[in-house]
Amino acid sequence: MEEKLKQLAAKLEGEFYADKTMRTLYATDASAYAEMPLAVAIPRSNEDLKKLITFAREQGTSLIPRTAGTSLAGQVVGKGIVVDVSKHFTQIIELNVAERWVRVQPGVVRDELNRFLKPHGLFFGPETSTANRAMIGGMVGNNSCGSNSIIYKSTREHTLEVKVILSDGSDVVVKALSFDEFIAKCSGDTLEANIYRSIRSQLSNYENQVEIRKGFPNKTIARRNTGYAIDMLLDTAPFTAGGSDFNFCKLLAGSEGTLAFTTEIKLNVVPLPPKEVGLLCVHFNTVDEALRANLIALKYVPSASELIDHYILDCTRDNMEQRQNRFFVQGDPGAILVVEYARNSRKEVTAIAEQVEAEMRSANLGYHFPLLFGNDTQKIWTLRKAGLGLLSNLPGDEKAVAVIEDTAVAVEDLPAYIRNFNEILTRYGLYAVHYAHAGSGELHLRPIINLKTAEGNHLFRVIAQEIAALVKRYNGSLSGEHGDGRLRGEFIEQMIGTKNYQLLKEIKQTWDPQHIFNPGKIVDTPPMNTMLRYQPGQQTPAFKTVFRYPGQDVLQHVEQCNGSGDCRKSHLMGGTMCPSYMATRNEKDTTRARANILRTFLTSSDQVNRFNHPEIKEVMDLCISCKGCKSECPSNVDMAKLKAEFLQHYQDANGIPFRSRLVANYARLAQIGSLLPGLYNFAITNSVVSKLIKKVAGFATQRSMPTLHRITLIKWFKQHQVNVGTKAKKVYLFCDEFTNYQDTEVGIKAILLLEKLGYEVLIPEHFESGRAHISKGLLREARKIASRNVTLLSQLISTHTPLIGIEPSAILTFRDEYVDLVEDNQLADARHLAAHTFLIDEFLANEFIKGNINPNQFTAEKKHIMLHGHCQQKAWSDLGASQQILSFPANYTVETIPSGCCGMAGSFGYEKEHYDLSMQIAELVLLPAVRNQPADVIIAATGTSCRHQIKDGAAIRAWHPVEVLYNALA
Repeated sequence: MEEKLKQLAAKLEGEFYADKTMRTLYATDASAYAEMPLAVAIPRSNEDLKKLITFAREQGTSLIPRTAGTSLAGQVVGKGIVVDVSKHFTQIIELNVAERWVRVQPGVVRDELNRFLKPHGLFFGPETSTANRAMIGGMVGNNSCGSNSIIYKSTREHTLEVKVILSDGSDVVVKALSFDEFIAKCSGDTLEANIYRSIRSQLSNYENQVEIRKGFPNKTIARRNTGYAIDMLLDTAPFTAGGSDFNFCKLLAGSEGTLAFTTEIKLNVVPLPPKEVGLLCVHFNTVDEALRANLIALKYVPSASELIDHYILDCTRDNMEQRQNRFFVQGDPGAILVVEYARNSRKEVTAIAEQVEAEMRSANLGYHFPLLFGNDTQKIWTLRKAGLGLLSNLPGDEKAVAVIEDTAVAVEDLPAYIRNFNEILTRYGLYAVHYAHAGSGELHLRPIINLKTAEGNHLFRVIAQEIAALVKRYNGSLSGEHGDGRLRGEFIEQMIGTKNYQLLKEIKQTWDPQHIFNPGKIVDTPPMNTMLRYQPGQQTPAFKTVFRYPGQDVLQHVEQCNGSGDCRKSHLMGGTMCPSYMATRNEKDTTRARANILRTFLTSSDQVNRFNHPEIKEVMDLCISCKGCKSECPSNVDMAKLKAEFLQHYQDANGIPFRSRLVANYARLAQIGSLLPGLYNFAITNSVVSKLIKKVAGFATQRSMPTLHRITLIKWFKQHQVNVGTKAKKVYLFCDEFTNYQDTEVGIKAILLLEKLGYEVLIPEHFESGRAHISKGLLREARKIASRNVTLLSQLISTHTPLIGIEPSAILTFRDEYVDLVEDNQLADARHLAAHTFLIDEFLANEFIKGNINPNQFTAEKKHIMLHGHCQQKAWSDLGASQQILSFPANYTVETIPSGCCGMAGSFGYEKEHYDLSMQIAELVLLPAVRNQPADVIIAATGTSCRHQIKDGAAIRAWHPVEVLYNALA
């Protein structure tokens, strides 16, 4: 087979991988399943797809269609060839505004499609919680819904036409057919004709009709994804008088890629919703109260009614990004019902909310009824959508498991169903998280189970069986939107009956006689508790790490990644995570891929040092340690921390590269260079000498190197005559290695600014930050530095005498890495120090709020500033402070550039093999935004690397915010 795979790879325009690394990265999705595929294909064209289909047919293997890989039921896990269309099948082909439809390829992202449609007053309705990376092909395959399905229903209702390649390689267009057109399709000696004849025979049979109507879920349940949707086909014109035109799109939507390979999709699009949207966020003591109140909310025609229970709310307390989104929460509610009303005016929304509140209060339901508008609504939805990832953030091996999380019943049955559901869990000593689509009769219900144990594996299956029986009792659907996949497929026969299940098997056999397309999903599914990520009783060693991982070990931290794919956002969606993926669009360059490769080897390696694998190094290589995942990953997977940990252990076995030592010891080299800064600067700027230095060091010859200032900041400060009053408030300035040697002017301006504003600046004795050591995995050396700094500073620093810093990457080590690096006997001191350490931007913003700084101290001149924030500053949600201080002058306006990472990322952008990617990242948003500004606009950037990237990439001087403020002093 190996030789045949090589021959196949040579025939394809796109990429093809059969190596262990890539296969490992595609062995999982967002589900509990893992199975090593035969290979991974990333096709570029329909011809590639046909070659893959031919190969699968001839070699007796299978194809697993995949877009973003966010499936929760194992839909894109299997042993065949994974076919990833997310990279090249991304075109929006055609838009017809008058007829309200758009034609797209399957790799188009839902939210990006809506960005394209918005100027035309249109949008695609169904919205999953993964909408900023979920792709249309996957949404059709799963028949995705979303929070607004009360109004917009599922993807099926909006799928007008699909172009597919059948298992014999033939191209077919599936669309609505009149009776005559349907009959015509049944004629001929083709696979397509056989498919139409077969469905005609099945659905014309009276006994089948009776069985389908009896066995399939209640028709009033909009979210029905149980098996193939033959109940919906039965309601069309050839078989039901007065029905809509027959359209196989109803079958393909929700078929999970098991029947054909989709290449184009024509979608119905709708007018944008009313502009005025309000969220009534009703607080309840219990979930049961919330579900009963939900029936009242629905009487007033909301566009969404979503539940968030107290387990989710508790998780948001410790999530850096979500903590700020819970501003509306009062007390400790057992559940919150978020009800969205969209109308033409705020007055209308308010009137409806008042009626809803009055009726709920009269029923003694709810205790707090905040109504939110504008930007606040997006914060609430962000909080709700983060639920899936937040649940993976539970420390230890017990997790909220996706096993019976997708059941849907009639909305009026939901309160009783949930009571029965919880009674079953209680019998097994379990409890569940409850969240999501109350308005549609579907809550995502996740029991807390440890799948690493035999008992947990057994519970996984037993609970699935019990809940399947309960759902059948309510005539509900076992899958409402997440699909059957490997998780629910084996229960379909129980849900719809043996005769109906045989009809589904016949459909699969007719469309795909050789089972080329995604076998083992929907029909002929293996047992649902096999091929799980975690094997019962699996043993792993105690990992001796340099970093501390509070409440868990390093493997458990890695396992917080559940595969939800938040790291697959493009630059159009905003945020920082993950810069490399934004530039390359390769799965290999996602945070998820790095977690997958680490998890695999930490659990299955035969090495004593389980980090000692070149495969991990390969996948970790393009992690630029931006820290975006620390806040944007809802599971808080800190991949920068994990990369540094990996590098330390990998280098223990393989040695430390020369360049890594060079970078880590930047402060020492700069100290030596500062003795003769003119000579140092000549060497690194002279075209001949610098080229030689860069080649020896492994740096890109195209990249300029930062020069040293003629004087260090420490030396300047010792010579500086302080002129502040005796009552001046003292602040301690951490003189980081970058500000001390190369950005001395920034440091001088910062000190003078603080003094002008009435503060006495002191530079205490301290060592360098250790940031460079951490970035290169020299963690034991970084620990020594951290220990020394904590010893020197912890007793000096307090609420009244804070420690402030200028360079984000350096000062934030005190808040971030130090508390996880120092030995246990210094932990309390490190935490104390972290609590009183601030970026200078934060310090000034807080002083302004206290009234210690006022606008009269600054110019009245008008200026506009474009601000780019440092990645690690954004990871700590501190960019707002920079915006705030730049607005101190009354007539200064500040606009944040919607850029992620600048691409420099410390030494990353200097390194010869990373230079091109560094510039690609910068060109996504930052550099075009900077170049497009008028000459009188000030460009501000908080990070030294960011300013250097802007200088190199756009030939524009970027200023630190303190420089801008100093220049603006009255």
